[in-house]
Amino acid sequence: MTPQHVVVGVDGTLTAVRALDWAAQEAARRRVTLRVVHAVADRDEAGPVLASAAARIRAHHPGLPVVTASPEGGAVEALVRESDGAVLTVVGNRGLGGFTGLLFGSVSLRLAAHARSPLLVVRGDHRCDDDREVLLGLGSDADGDAAAYAFQEAERRGARLRVLHSWSHRHVTPEMPSPVPTSPGQRELAQRDATEAAVPRFALTELREKHPAVGVDTRTVRTGPARALLEATREAGVVVIGAHRRADHLGPRLGPVVRTLLHRSHCPVVVVPTG
Repeated sequence: MTPQHVVVGVDGTLTAVRALDWAAQEAARRRVTLRVVHAVADRDEAGPVLASAAARIRAHHPGLPVVTASPEGGAVEALVRESDGAVLTVVGNRGLGGFTGLLFGSVSLRLAAHARSPLLVVRGDHRCDDDREVLLGLGSDADGDAAAYAFQEAERRGARLRVLHSWSHRHVTPEMPSPVPTSPGQRELAQRDATEAAVPRFALTELREKHPAVGVDTRTVRTGPARALLEATREAGVVVIGAHRRADHLGPRLGPVVRTLLHRSHCPVVVVPTG
C-alpha cells in the first residue's frame, strides 16, 4: 500500500517548530496527511505539545489533514516505527524533552541508520519554500533509490537538480620521464577519468526520461565526496544522499559522507535507505 502521510517528530522546542513547518510543506506538496508525533514516557504530557503543533498547522495550512500521536517509549525507537508507513519522516537537528540530543552523536546515527523510509533532517537556515536547487550525492548506480527521490523532489519543487559525483584516484606508481606522450600510467588514469565521468550519465538515463521537465546539471570531481558535497550544500535547498548501511556487532552503521552531512550540512539533508 502506498504511504499516504508524512511523519514529523516534535517536542515543543523552536527547532521542532521549524521541522514541523518543513514537514507541513512536504505533506502539502505531496497532498498527503501530516502525522505529528511526540514520544514521551507519560502520554498525558504530550497533549499540550501536540495541540499546539496541530493548531499551528491548521493556521498556516488550513486545508492540510493533520493527525497527532503520542507513542510511548524512546523518541528514536518511536520514529523508526512510525517511518515504516511514511512517505517521509522529518526531524529537527536538535531538541529537548522527549527528543533531547536527537540528532547528535550516536542517537542521530541510530535514527538515520534504522529509518525505514526517507529521513529529512532540517539543518541550515534556508526557508522551506525557497527555490534553491536540489543536490544529489551520487556514488554509483547503487544509489538508484536516492536518485529517484532527488528527481521527484526537484519535480515537486519545480527546481533544478544538481548531481555531484565524486571519486578519488587510487595510487598510481610514479614513472620515470618518458619520451612517449602517454605512458601506461597516464592512459590508466585517463581511462578511470572517463569511466567515472560516465557514471552519472548511465545511472540517470532512465530517470531523465521519466522526469523530462527536470533540468539536470552533473559534475564529477576528484575531491573526497564528503568535502565536495558539504561545500555544495551552501547553495542547495536540500541535499539527498543514499544510506549505505553496514552491519556490525552494534547494528547498522552509516558511512562517513552521511555522518558528515548530518552534522555539518548548510541545508536540510534527506537520507534515503538503499536496497
